[in-house]
Amino acid sequence: MIDPGFAEADRDQLVAQTKARIEADGSILHEDNWGVREMAYEIDHKSSSDYRWMRFTASRSVLDDLDHNLKITDGIVRFRIFRVDPDAPVLPAPPETAVIMAPTGDDDERRGRRSRDRDRD
Repeated sequence: MIDPGFAEADRDQLVAQTKARIEADGSILHEDNWGVREMAYEIDHKSSSDYRWMRFTASRSVLDDLDHNLKITDGIVRFRIFRVDPDAPVLPAPPETAVIMAPTGDDDERRGRRSRDRDRD
């Protein structure tokens, strides 16, 4: 997840550097750019992020190097490295979620009635 406040060219350069490190001692099997999306919760006062996803094979030294470099690289909001079954299918990007609306007064009234109903029992 890359800070969308960085210029797109800078975000692409971060991805290119990461790919170069992986390909120096491994191989990229699949790559996907999910674009800028809203996050489930804010991280460092940011509510959206540029999601990039890669499936790759690499040695332990590459994983250690990626872990170190991505932790200290400006512009990286969050990253995760997972071990997956090599035979697992590559799934498509999840759909962008709809904006969740605040509850209306009707919802509040329904909640109030529920709590009053429980109090009578």
